[in-house]
Amino acid sequence: MKIYQPSETYGRKVLDLTMIRKCLRYQENLMLIDDKVISYTTHVATVKRNELIQWQKWSQTTQKHINYVAKELGLELIRS
Repeated sequence: MKIYQPSETYGRKVLDLTMIRKCLRYQENLMLIDDKVISYTTHVATVKRNELIQWQKWSQTTQKHINYVAKELGLELIRS
């Protein structure tokens, strides 16, 4: 994963999850911004503690993005 740090952290504690990450495998279409997983331009899942919470059912490609993030960050995927 290539990691890009924002110029400001807006008063938040600086952790891996407060960095803007572009995932190497899906560079153009997948980002992690703060605790939000963004696929294309849509917020599709949220990181909470050691879990990745998926808010709804998504397309096959978006699901691949979500699964990739969960695997790369070592998070348990929770589908709600």
